[in-house]
Amino acid sequence: MIRTVLIALLVLAIAGTGYWGYSEHQQKNAILIQAENNYQRAFHDLNFNVDALHDKIGETLAMNSKRQLSPTLAQVWRLTSEAHNNVGQLPLSLLPFNKTEGFLTKMGDFSYRVSLRDLEKKPLSDKEHATLKKLYANSSEIQNELRRTEALASKNNLRWMDVEMALANNKHPEDNTIIDGFKTVDKSSEGYSQTDFGPEVSNMHNAKKRNVSKLEGKNITKQEAKKLAIKFFQLKKNVRINVKETGKGSQYKAYSITMYNPDTKATTYMDVTKKGGYPLWVLQDRKVAAQKISLNDAQKEAISFLTLHMKSKMEVVSANQYDNIAVFTFVSVQDGVRIYPDSISIKVALDNGDIMGYQGTDFLTSHHDRTIPPAKINEKQARTKLNPKFKVMEKHMAIIKNDVQQEVYCYEFLGLLGDETYVIYISALNGDEEQVKKLKEGEPDYSSM
Repeated sequence: MIRTVLIALLVLAIAGTGYWGYSEHQQKNAILIQAENNYQRAFHDLNFNVDALHDKIGETLAMNSKRQLSPTLAQVWRLTSEAHNNVGQLPLSLLPFNKTEGFLTKMGDFSYRVSLRDLEKKPLSDKEHATLKKLYANSSEIQNELRRTEALASKNNLRWMDVEMALANNKHPEDNTIIDGFKTVDKSSEGYSQTDFGPEVSNMHNAKKRNVSKLEGKNITKQEAKKLAIKFFQLKKNVRINVKETGKGSQYKAYSITMYNPDTKATTYMDVTKKGGYPLWVLQDRKVAAQKISLNDAQKEAISFLTLHMKSKMEVVSANQYDNIAVFTFVSVQDGVRIYPDSISIKVALDNGDIMGYQGTDFLTSHHDRTIPPAKINEKQARTKLNPKFKVMEKHMAIIKNDVQQEVYCYEFLGLLGDETYVIYISALNGDEEQVKKLKEGEPDYSSM
């Protein structure tokens, strides 16, 4: 009897194991099919957008109406953005595709900048027209290579999951038709690096590259970076610290520091520049308990922390609360003018006032003494450029970056339009409305609604 029961239990166990294995296999297959479908959709969308992009550039060359040219170039910008997004959804992170992505970025910047311009007053220059002609003539290479890759993939029933596995395992990826096709696409994009997109686009592109090479000071060692971290957080000796250099692909030479505090069970991550030992960013990983301090008290903690570590005069420009964490943004101040490109963000835990995060990269890569030009219009003239229904609550002078990454000296007006709060920037040099921002309100607690 016992033997029969044991056999029955064994049979049930084997059947259960088999069913579990079958279910796992089915779930795995379903995930793989879904991933494959997403890759296929992104690839077909990329082909569609590149085709449309080629056609739209061709349309701009045929146009004589400046009124029509601006919206068409805006469509070119939209299509480059969508194509860029399509590329980001494909498993190409391990495959060099930077030349094509750089081409899409520069072409998007070029079309966006020109579409914003009043083409009646400042029409396309001969150089810009030549740039469009070159883009149209040469972009067909990318279009044709993508079509060829798509046709071969369809003919040979190739799967994108195989591409991902080939790239991840590095098992003869050179034999994969899709990988070969994209390498050819990227090779075709090499010629576009010589295309003259104009000085403004070049400046925009360079402005996006974070550069810390102009920082003062000597190169520090790993041991000095460790001492800097201890001093920065006023740590005890029992904190475990690991220091390593950032990889070759990093935008700047720095040390990545990991600190574990056995007392608080918190792990803190930090990057400091190799040159000068300047903190770039800090992030503490721990669970924040219920709020015990106010937003105002948290701001005092942030100001105290900043005063301890910063020589430049800084001013808080925003304060937000997300669950039990407060986030404050500070900008430097020169001659009473807010310098928004020189910004620093600080996160403070509302359970005990700990500094949970610090982001100083923007400040380090942007900060320098600026020559602030005299305003060519006064405040009263600037106010006439505002919406008549806009109620001004505060006014400041500020330097901001506009849509083409140029620094602009402005009047900053904070106020109300209806029940909403906005910040409006009016150029102090020509009265143009440079930027309008709607300020976020505190979000309701949906869990209690």
